[in-house]
Amino acid sequence: MHLQTVAGMSAGLAAGRYSSLELTRALLERVTRLQPELNAFISIEAEAALAAAAAADARRAAGERNPLLGVPIAHKDIFCATGSRTSCGSKMLANFVSPYDATVVAKLRTAGVVSLGKTNMDEFAMGSSNETSHFGPVRNPWDLTRVPGGSSGGSAAAVAARLVPAATATDTGGSIRQPAALCGVTGLKPTYGRVSRYGMIAFASSLDQGGIITTTAEDAALLLGAMAGFDPQDSTSVELPVPDYAASLDQPLAGLKIGLLKEFFEQGLDPAIETQIRAALQLLQQQGALLREVSLPNLPLSVPTYYVVAPAECSSNLARFDGVRYGHRCENPRDLTDLYKRSRGEGFGTEVKRRIMTGTYVLSAGYYDAYYLKAQRVRQLIADDFRRAFTEVDVLIGPTTPTVAFELGSKSEDPVTMYLNDIYTIGANLAGLPAMSIPCGFASSLPAGLQIIGPHFSEQKLLNVAHRYQRETDWHTRVPERYR
Repeated sequence: MHLQTVAGMSAGLAAGRYSSLELTRALLERVTRLQPELNAFISIEAEAALAAAAAADARRAAGERNPLLGVPIAHKDIFCATGSRTSCGSKMLANFVSPYDATVVAKLRTAGVVSLGKTNMDEFAMGSSNETSHFGPVRNPWDLTRVPGGSSGGSAAAVAARLVPAATATDTGGSIRQPAALCGVTGLKPTYGRVSRYGMIAFASSLDQGGIITTTAEDAALLLGAMAGFDPQDSTSVELPVPDYAASLDQPLAGLKIGLLKEFFEQGLDPAIETQIRAALQLLQQQGALLREVSLPNLPLSVPTYYVVAPAECSSNLARFDGVRYGHRCENPRDLTDLYKRSRGEGFGTEVKRRIMTGTYVLSAGYYDAYYLKAQRVRQLIADDFRRAFTEVDVLIGPTTPTVAFELGSKSEDPVTMYLNDIYTIGANLAGLPAMSIPCGFASSLPAGLQIIGPHFSEQKLLNVAHRYQRETDWHTRVPERYR
């Protein structure tokens, strides 16, 4: 059962081949047995999952036919869920139990999904390798000596090892797409505002976006349909109707105009990954798509822009964790200043402290104009580049990452090199665009990812392109041998 997709499990449940309770028990057994070697989960919630599965079976017996009813998934541990520990991968929130549901969790709960637990992640979503988690690094199912990517590395590893068919995730600078690429699964970051951020613990509020990691584009379409929509509790949520994303998956690609991102194929791209990307483009051309090279001249500035804007927002958002209201509190503080200093010093890890300090610096009175204001202006230039490109093409395509998964610990002491691993993904976040990564082959026996970027609210088109590609290939069906 564990090798089935969300759509496959849904069909099996509808046909009565098994119950949600049976399916949930089988996946919980895999999660518990394989967790020690992967460390993909922070919390496994077996009792709650079995209760939810029994409730889903009762709803189905009463005649309900929601396609997600009774399907087990996992949530990234950045989404609040009533009665569940929500740690954000940090010692600061290691014992925080949420009193409410994030909107994403509530919507999926209403649809009938069964949550098996919370997946591991880089602390407060800050990282590209899932090595900054207070609960230890996640390991890549394709090679346990390598990283799964971050910050949604636990979600990506859990799906790649088929512990669950899908998991929620978040993307601030590539944190859905990058781990999806490194683990050989499908990852979708929707348009900023398409999915509510209410109850999703904030890192950088103008960049964070909830999304999904699955094995197929079809599954991503099913889950996005349940997650998306306007939320009055989120002031950045966009009030637009939610289309039936699954309905247009099979649209032909004849006449589709694909922009090949020139800047993505310049210095730094692994030649073996480039070979796989060009083979994927050729296959799309064979389906009738039209290919042309597109240049986004300001895109190379996306990394320095991001690492001014994101830390600035991080500095502001994480100021609330002060040891006073909730979260980690130091023992026996001498005074209020000592409480703040030691609670934050003990509660936050190295990478989070680095970004808080950077953000505080760029927002300070003497440097605001020189750094933060300038970064926001460059951000607008990058968004304008994308806007012009989409007057000429329907989607932009290129690699998701410059290299395959790297070894655990190999970049931990060099944060700048680590940051460059997100060089191809950050632009979409700065512009608020939807983007996804799908498996397109292997390089050095490790997965490579193909990135598809579209105009605002073009998730249907991205899913259509991805689905048509996956109909002609089997990269998305590959499972690491030890997890088959």
